[in-house]
Amino acid sequence: MEHNPVRADQLVSAYLDHLAVEKNASPHTLSNYRRDLNKYVSWMKLRNLTIDRVDENEVEQFIADLRQGDPTLGWSPLAASSAARATVTVRSLHRFAHEEGALVSDVTVGVSVPRPAQTLPHALTVEQVARLIDSCPIPESHNPIALRDRALVELLYGTGVRISEALSLDIDSIDRGHSFVRVMGKGRKERLVPIGAPALHAIDAWLVQGRPSMVKKSDKALFLNNRGNRLGRQSAWKFLHSAAERCGLGDAVGPHTLRHSYATHLLQGGADIRVVQELLGHASVTTTQIYTAVSIENLREVYATSHPRA
Repeated sequence: MEHNPVRADQLVSAYLDHLAVEKNASPHTLSNYRRDLNKYVSWMKLRNLTIDRVDENEVEQFIADLRQGDPTLGWSPLAASSAARATVTVRSLHRFAHEEGALVSDVTVGVSVPRPAQTLPHALTVEQVARLIDSCPIPESHNPIALRDRALVELLYGTGVRISEALSLDIDSIDRGHSFVRVMGKGRKERLVPIGAPALHAIDAWLVQGRPSMVKKSDKALFLNNRGNRLGRQSAWKFLHSAAERCGLGDAVGPHTLRHSYATHLLQGGADIRVVQELLGHASVTTTQIYTAVSIENLREVYATSHPRA
């Protein structure tokens, strides 16, 4: 009896639809999964494999080829963290296909996820954050771009939100009466994050003195670009790199650096780790615990430089 191979591209399409509709996956997550799975499909085609005939060893070879790169497919070597994400993605696809009855078994059950070397997130000191903020024009400036950039950097450090969350905020996301920001996080989960007076002052200055001159149509977005559209990630990165270089912090400072600094400074100030977990929007406290390691490193440094018999 002739075997009709299962179409991997059809499974990928069905799985991505499942993620979007059933799991409320963000466009960013879907884009990453689509890229990983398209690579998987291309890899199988090149080797005349079908997804219902691939075995555990071949899946592990695919991951190895991702790590090493594949000139035939034009792939550059992937970092362990990216390869780990791709492994999880492929395993999720096989599990979904098996549960849906498209595949007889899930051959990826025994495929292990590459473990990236755990690196502590880079956090600025409180003094360095102050220098970064001070390198941005003061809220009394009448330059719309400067007002917007100052408001953005104050918001990122003042709330610890992800850059994607900050740029998706609307004007009515800011609750001035209660000093909260309504944030839509991963998985479309909403959370309320306190915001301090300096950030609110900078945002008000932008809304009153800067934003009106940049609006080209009715738009509810909090942060706009010079075309009147919602500000993009690339523009935010470019601005932060420039601000960091101006104040002598180099060009390694990005939006996530401010999120790391926010979490680290809260823990150093005595905040409970579960409170920090809620503020950051982490699903598990395990994710937040890496910041505890940062604080411990700081304690070790203080001990090493202060104790006579360290």
